[in-house]
Amino acid sequence: MAKIAINIATGSLQQEEMIVGIDLGTTNSLVAIIHPESRKPVALQEHNSSLPAGQAGSLVPSVVHFSENGSVLVGEEAKKFLVDDPARTIFSAKRLMGKTYNDIKNNTASLAYKIIDDENRLVKVQVGDQFYSPVDLSSLILKELKKQAEHILKTPVSKAVITVPAYFNDAQRQATRDAGKLAGLDVLRIINEPTAASLAYGFGLHKDENKTIAVYDLGGGTFDISILHISNGIFEVLSTNGDTYLGGDDLDNALVDHWIEVLGLTGSAQEKTHRQMLRLKAEEAKKQLSTQDAYESAYEGMQLSVTRSTFESRIRPILERTITSCSHALKDAGLAKSDIQEVVMVGGSTRVPLVKKMVSEFFGKPVNDTVNPDEVVALGAAIQADILAGNTKDVLLLDVTPLSLGLETMGGLMDVLLPRNSKIPTKAARQYTTYKDGQSGMKIAVYQGERDMVKDNRRLAEFNLTGIPAMPAGLPKVEVSFLINADGILLVKAKELRSGIEQSIEVKPQYGLTDEDVEKMLLDSMTHAKEDMEVRALTEAKTEAEQLLQTTEKFIQKNFKSLTPQELQETSLAMQALQLSLDMNDKNLVQAKTEELNQVSRPYAERLMDEAIQQTMKGNKIDQL
Repeated sequence: MAKIAINIATGSLQQEEMIVGIDLGTTNSLVAIIHPESRKPVALQEHNSSLPAGQAGSLVPSVVHFSENGSVLVGEEAKKFLVDDPARTIFSAKRLMGKTYNDIKNNTASLAYKIIDDENRLVKVQVGDQFYSPVDLSSLILKELKKQAEHILKTPVSKAVITVPAYFNDAQRQATRDAGKLAGLDVLRIINEPTAASLAYGFGLHKDENKTIAVYDLGGGTFDISILHISNGIFEVLSTNGDTYLGGDDLDNALVDHWIEVLGLTGSAQEKTHRQMLRLKAEEAKKQLSTQDAYESAYEGMQLSVTRSTFESRIRPILERTITSCSHALKDAGLAKSDIQEVVMVGGSTRVPLVKKMVSEFFGKPVNDTVNPDEVVALGAAIQADILAGNTKDVLLLDVTPLSLGLETMGGLMDVLLPRNSKIPTKAARQYTTYKDGQSGMKIAVYQGERDMVKDNRRLAEFNLTGIPAMPAGLPKVEVSFLINADGILLVKAKELRSGIEQSIEVKPQYGLTDEDVEKMLLDSMTHAKEDMEVRALTEAKTEAEQLLQTTEKFIQKNFKSLTPQELQETSLAMQALQLSLDMNDKNLVQAKTEELNQVSRPYAERLMDEAIQQTMKGNKIDQL
């Protein structure tokens, strides 16, 4: 259990070591905790905030401004420069996580800042003569969140749970972890935003609950729909779909496009500047049109106006794309709309009435939007942080293995038992046998990685299974099992099934790898994929050839007198040819010579087998056999 202390500033009880939940959002970010007295998740708020009620200082705009004098501003202060200094003010950095320029080049028109156009490298933003990666930018936002949390809580904050979209790939998840490290945070867990949202709505907090839900998340810059099954406190993501370039920003841009056309600014020299300034007006209009039928304002002496119906006609094609994603997610999960028991709404843009209407019509049931959509993900992250702190025992969030886990087999090959992205907790088992007659021990070497050869992967552990009864090669049955529990601890067990002897070893979570190591191993596996396939194929061919040579030699020694001189000579020549081919490193040649030896030995092997059967049957009646 965590230690409890008195907050001198507030007079309330608080945990001495606080694990916070962070929603690192595309448009806004925030921090949440479990209140030490109420035991309810709450978003941290600046009490002196001048923001409207409902926001109350919990939201920190995910915006970074680099001034010419070298100072850095984050949040509300940085947001003010979106109009005045757009080239040095970075927003929506989350969209760039783990991406190359080639991934985002079709979407750069809406960005006022410069992105380097090296298609073969991960994206970087250029500000003056400085270059910043999305990891750098996200770390600055996380630093600001950390600073604000420490100011509010009056205690150091060093541990966090950070949320990401469910469809984020490994590179994007690792980039988020890296950003946390740069910000001085120990990132205990990266969890999916829909899972966090489900927790915030109270789903899965009771062991007897069995429910399938849809989480519709329309944030500022990203959209995703996830289908989750919750049973016995276990969360499982059945499917996810979405778009990293679709969100509330696109609703704003649709309104900007409308005004640019109406005001006759299309193609003007200052169109880009106008767009940046009108974007703030559009965000304001979007919020107002959620409760009113019309919006009016002024812009540089020109009248800005739009009705809710015009706004809805502009955004409907965008929202139709989200509905298509919902349909795909259901199909991937193998479910019908009627199988969904709850539809949970997440993200500030779900306040738009048309969004609720279209989602409700698609699923055929009212949507659940009872939790503040801006805060819901952070609140769920706080609940997960509380679980990790050991304060909640009844909830299990299925994590995944970052890299494949397997064993070394003959020829130095990697035999994968648990593929990358296997859900945790999980287990797998496979049977192996001995290579030589009378073999009494077996080395169990556990590796992690995506390469076909163990030398290119990382060895996690090694132990020997000894005391195997002396038997001919191939007869012992050794079952090796991998078990990863909910805490990420890997247990490897080897058991000889005939004798019952066994041995096991435990490997701690993360398996000693840094996030950078994981990312490098994944990149290496992709870079060397073709080469690895060729090496594996050659190794497997050589292993088969060596086994055939050993088997043939033993057979000849045992049956020498039963073979003709011609058979012995042909076999000897075929064995020599196969042995020579092993040094040539030519898979096709090895396979060809292996087949030649098989062709030479098969006739007399079948003949001797027939003779043995006849000898066994000689003098016996059918009913005696």
